[in-house]
Amino acid sequence: MADTFTIQSAPAVQGAYKSAQGLTAPAVAETPETDGKLTFAEMVREAAGDAISTMQEADAVARSGLAGEASTQEVVEATIALESTVKIAVTMRDKLVEAYQEVLRMPI
Repeated sequence: MADTFTIQSAPAVQGAYKSAQGLTAPAVAETPETDGKLTFAEMVREAAGDAISTMQEADAVARSGLAGEASTQEVVEATIALESTVKIAVTMRDKLVEAYQEVLRMPI
């Protein structure tokens, strides 16, 4: 059985962390053709924006917890919200990749 955990170098983790801090949630605009209904692309964009904002909020709460400005309860709640957001994002990614691979296997 293969070990699913790998050891990452500290500079790689720090680089990923710094690039994640720069992410911003894109604005979702309604188009007149959809009459207020979101398209699939807009729903995915909105979900990604929500995930980014949840991650940024959890990061801010964790930082304030380390500084002693937030209670342990707040840090735990933010961490749990972050964990569930990451699990949902990974599941969505896996489903999208699976669907893409299924389309590639279709005969033309």
